[in-house]
Amino acid sequence: MDSFTESREKNNLVPLKILDKQVYHLDLLNIEHSWTGRMDAQIANTFILESSQLLINSIALFEQGYFDCAFYSLRQSLEVSTVMTYLIDNDEDKREEELQNWKSQSRFPMYGQMVRFLEQNASIFADIKSKMSDYFEELDEVKKKLNKYVHKQGFKTFYVSKNHPLNRSKDPQFFIEEFEEYLIKCIGAVAILRLTIDPFPILMTDNEMYLRTGDMMTKGYTDGFINKYIGPRHIEAYKTTDIYTLHYDSILREEAKLPCVADVVKHQYIDKNKLEEIFSQKHLLSKNDLVAVVLSGFSDKVSKIYCVGGLLQYYTNIDTIRKSRSWSSEDFNKFETHEKRYNQPYDEAFISILAINGETYFIEHNEEFGAEEITELRTTEAKSANEA
Repeated sequence: MDSFTESREKNNLVPLKILDKQVYHLDLLNIEHSWTGRMDAQIANTFILESSQLLINSIALFEQGYFDCAFYSLRQSLEVSTVMTYLIDNDEDKREEELQNWKSQSRFPMYGQMVRFLEQNASIFADIKSKMSDYFEELDEVKKKLNKYVHKQGFKTFYVSKNHPLNRSKDPQFFIEEFEEYLIKCIGAVAILRLTIDPFPILMTDNEMYLRTGDMMTKGYTDGFINKYIGPRHIEAYKTTDIYTLHYDSILREEAKLPCVADVVKHQYIDKNKLEEIFSQKHLLSKNDLVAVVLSGFSDKVSKIYCVGGLLQYYTNIDTIRKSRSWSSEDFNKFETHEKRYNQPYDEAFISILAINGETYFIEHNEEFGAEEITELRTTEAKSANEA
């Protein structure tokens, strides 16, 4: 780019610095990790990620000096989240029709029209908005302020005025704080609109709910995230909504897992010092969970258990002596087809394999198995084959 063109492009840009940028990026992981497991709402996950990306873009644009684009990106995050709610919080036929209209860029309702439709059709959104009325009133005020920048109302929204030499000497801190105020509110709004799909990001913050659920796609919002971006008062209001109370009451009827059992189910972590406790709730384990727990207790040499071609991995409180943490499906294909089934070298460790209930399990162990241990593994495998 020649200097003349570059000078014109940067003439009215004043880059600014957001000191807490990394904090915002880390906090946005709360939204990105809140994927829904609803099979009829998987498209919502794409909207969740796009909303987060728009918030990331807004930070980058603001720091580069494109402040009106930054405010527009904030508003877009609200609109994309609202489209998500509108598409999911609808009857099946209407949802499919509107989704096709949205995909084909045909006639589609604007933000206000979507909100009015949801309010008038006894939707989940309507119940949430009614019971969190204070929150949505605050959000409406923020959206109005964003619109002033988007629609360039007032000289302070003009590049040539805001970045005029006479104004550049002014302390930009107030403007930075204004942007961050809107950013915080928009992050919170995306998080709230995510809760119109299901309440699991909040349910998972309750230990009683956490111990009564299985391996969830959804991670709970952290307390710090809730306090900063939504507010405890507003979350307490959300907990009075139908979508939250119905899920809560249903899950509460399930048996609570012991923490060590929840670790197996949710994190594929086996504390070999608590095998007796884990076996006391073996009925709450999946087939793979149970086999992995049994095999982990086979020997003190065992550090990890793999199955599903190595894709599903169970860790234990025994650290592997492998220095590398890399993983390759090709390695496990070779292990499975190798004529030697026991004590196959795996970097500094070893792999032994056996088939149980039609599934191949790979045992990673830090020392070679002896003859008696191999005999016991063969007996276990043969017993499983006979019971099949």
